[in-house]
Amino acid sequence: MPPELTVLALAALLQAIQFCLMAIPANIELGPGKTASPRDPQRLNKPLMDQASVGTGRLFRAMNNHFEALILFTIAVVVITLGDKGTGFSAICAWVYLGARILYVPAYYFGWTPWRSLIWFVGFLSTMLMIISALF
Repeated sequence: MPPELTVLALAALLQAIQFCLMAIPANIELGPGKTASPRDPQRLNKPLMDQASVGTGRLFRAMNNHFEALILFTIAVVVITLGDKGTGFSAICAWVYLGARILYVPAYYFGWTPWRSLIWFVGFLSTMLMIISALF
């Protein structure tokens, strides 16, 4: 399997881990009555994320951010793989993306400012470089 696909699989596993990191404390804090409900605004008064602790809210936002980043990274991997454009450079970019996404979780949780934004940018830049490299 090409390294870019390996990293994509690991990034998907990271997403699952992030879901668990968020869901477990959310269920403990808010209770399954709220988390398993249809979450109608009329019943909850405000979104679940706004009812969670600061740390759990940050884990929720970090998870959502990874969903957004994973879309672009998946596009990059598909373009590289189907275009048969994989190189050592694209593999390094993929691994850098994954490393940045792993670091992003504690950076968001602990409020590392401005490092969280810089870590995000490294992952984003790696993804964009993969796409650009596939065009040449």
